[in-house]
Amino acid sequence: MAFILKVTSLLTITLVLLLSEITSIVVVARHVQWSSATDQKKSNIHNNDHLVSDLPGQPSVDFQHYAGYVNIDETIGRTLFYWFYEAWSVPDEKPLVLWLNGGPGCSSVGYGATQEIGPFIVGTDGKDLQLNPYSWNREANMLFLESPVGVGFSYSNTTSDYDNLGDDSTANDTYAFLHNWFKKYPLYRTRTFYIAGESYAGKYVPELAGLIYDRNKDPNLFINLKGILLGNPETSDAEDWKGLVDYAWSHAVVSDETHQTIRESCDFSSNNTWSNNNCSQAVDEVLKQYKEIDIYSLYTSVCIPNSAYSDDKSQVMLKKTTSKMMPRILGGYDPCLDDYAKGYYNKPEVQKALHVSDGVQLKNWKICNMDIFNGWSQSKDSVLPIYKKLIDAKLRIWVYSGDTDGRVPVLSTRYSLNSLGLPIKRAWRPWYNQKQVGGWVQEYEGLTFATFRGAGHAVPIFKPSASLAFFTSFLLGESPPSHR
Repeated sequence: MAFILKVTSLLTITLVLLLSEITSIVVVARHVQWSSATDQKKSNIHNNDHLVSDLPGQPSVDFQHYAGYVNIDETIGRTLFYWFYEAWSVPDEKPLVLWLNGGPGCSSVGYGATQEIGPFIVGTDGKDLQLNPYSWNREANMLFLESPVGVGFSYSNTTSDYDNLGDDSTANDTYAFLHNWFKKYPLYRTRTFYIAGESYAGKYVPELAGLIYDRNKDPNLFINLKGILLGNPETSDAEDWKGLVDYAWSHAVVSDETHQTIRESCDFSSNNTWSNNNCSQAVDEVLKQYKEIDIYSLYTSVCIPNSAYSDDKSQVMLKKTTSKMMPRILGGYDPCLDDYAKGYYNKPEVQKALHVSDGVQLKNWKICNMDIFNGWSQSKDSVLPIYKKLIDAKLRIWVYSGDTDGRVPVLSTRYSLNSLGLPIKRAWRPWYNQKQVGGWVQEYEGLTFATFRGAGHAVPIFKPSASLAFFTSFLLGESPPSHR
């Protein structure tokens, strides 16, 4: 979106922008001082061989960004790829935020960084990048990680590493990555730190936060973790699946009869749920109907495959592994955007600029690794016990839901959070952005839950302005605006 923003003084802000977006920029500017290149404080990072320069199609910006590999086990060659954007201005005064996408097996660079909240969005021709005016690095230093090994550019030289991927190994590898990353960026070691993510990262993020909290008892390993932010997160299998089928029925995706069969036949908290044929067949019917629309965004058009988009994931996003196992669904959002990223990240000059190849021997980058998704060996049924631990530790926990997502719908998250039995501090009410209702919010003792009205699974794609304003409130520890 083309716009010109120039700060000539603290009292004079001239905005040239589409009229419908002016109010949004003013809201964001409450907390962000957008400065000209001459006024901004430059990066304090010097002589870093991961500095990204000459990135093809990149718009001109005043902040620095870095990308490359960090070894987490040099003896066996296990290494993770990251992309780090310093804050748009005064990076040494702003927190560090780690963003994780889920899947499991999907890229935080392909989704979070270049579809949702990063400063550069891949263009529709897959050749250039467009500036994102609502990038979250307006407010924080943003670190995007492709995890675990096998996702995106991350890899291991030990084949057996790919056979034992699960929640615990991912948390441990990400934890090791952070400590080694801090060695490369020592200015950030004591920085205020948050972890954010969406979808299956609803399990990654709490597990990593719990690991950090436990190991922070050793002062030599201390990471200054202050909170977590989760969007449409997988949380507790039983509540997630109950919410999925109830939401499908309440939004007229399936019939009354199908929903009634599920209510009578399914006990999602039981390990024997999928041995019940009536339950299994009824849930199959839910998934069958969701193949007709975009499960991640009920009211938008689906991508129609063509010669430019031949890898039609609509047939694999709803995959039942066996008749006796719970169907699993790939986490992400994909109405044609994925192919643009795939085209861009497989360009030789792009890989060379990002320090992942020499531009000759190329990596085969994919936005999601289906082998990892299908072979995931270990997943916790619920991370709610970790929520309780983090709440007791007084960490900031905010959870949000796009309310047109059918994959991890708002009902799933409400069922999960309600099971915690937390006292209500501020009751259900609307919150506002651009003088319109952005969604609804309820504050509990130790946790804040909010909805985004009209947003699908990957909220920032649908509501970029509102998501940045919400992120700002989270970092400040302030309630989302409660008036127009």
